[in-house]
Amino acid sequence: MSIILQNILIILLAAWMAWDNGSGVQLIGQWPVCVGVVLGLITGDMRTSMIISGTLQLMSLGIATFGGASIPEYGVATIVSVFLAVRTGANTGEAIAVGLPIGILTLQLDVLVKYINTFTAHLEQKQLHERKFRQMQATYLVSVFIWMLKYIVPIGLVVLFGAPIVKKLTTIIPDWVTLGLQVAGNMLPVLGVALLLHYMPVRKYLTFLIAGFVLSAYLNVPIVGVALLGGGVAYWLYTQRLEESKKVIVASNAGNEDDYDE
Repeated sequence: MSIILQNILIILLAAWMAWDNGSGVQLIGQWPVCVGVVLGLITGDMRTSMIISGTLQLMSLGIATFGGASIPEYGVATIVSVFLAVRTGANTGEAIAVGLPIGILTLQLDVLVKYINTFTAHLEQKQLHERKFRQMQATYLVSVFIWMLKYIVPIGLVVLFGAPIVKKLTTIIPDWVTLGLQVAGNMLPVLGVALLLHYMPVRKYLTFLIAGFVLSAYLNVPIVGVALLGGGVAYWLYTQRLEESKKVIVASNAGNEDDYDE
C-alpha cells in the first residue's frame, strides 16, 4: 500500500473514530486495541500496532467519562503512536511518549467542540420548532463534521508534518532520555491496572487475583490462558449465584403459599 493511501486511510480512521464513538454504533469506538487492529491492517505492521495499542489499552483501564466529562483521547494517542513507530522506527516508549501528550491535548479540543456544538444544538431546536426540517438536517451534519475535526486536525497535522520532525528528534535525543521514556512507557500500564483494581471488588475476590498473578508471573501461563481461566471461574460464580437466587425465590414462594393456607 502506498504511503499516500495509508495517510488518507489513517485520517479517515480518525474521522470514523469520532463518528463511531459519538453516534452510538460503537464498532471500534476509541478503544486502543480496536483502533490498533485497523491500524495494523492499514500500515501492514500488525505486531507493532498491537504492542502499542495494548500498552495504551492498559493505561486507559479504569478511566471512563460520565455525562459531558472529558478524558484523555487514548484513540488519538494510539493512532499517533503507531504512526510514528511504523514510519520512524521509534520504539514503544518513544512513540507513546509522543502520542500520549497529543491525546491529552486533544482533550482540550473536545471541550472546545462541545462548546461550539452547543450553539448548533440550539439552532437545530429552533429549526425544528419552525418546521425547517431540511435546514435542521444540514445543521446536524455540520455539527457532526465539527465533532470529527477534534480528531482529524491533530492526527492530520501529525500525518502530514509529524513523522520527519519526530524522526529527526529521535536521532538527537540522548540515550539516557530514550531509556527514561522506555521505563515510563513500561510503568504507565501498571498505573492503568491499579486504577482498574481501585474500582473493582478486589477484597471480595482477592484469592482469584493472587491465583492469576501466580499463574502469569511464576508459572508463565500466557495472558490468554489466564483470561480463559478467569472467564471459566466467572461463569462458575454466575451459575452458583443463579442457583442461590432460584432457591431464595422458591423458599419465598413456599412461605407465601403457607400464609395463604392459614
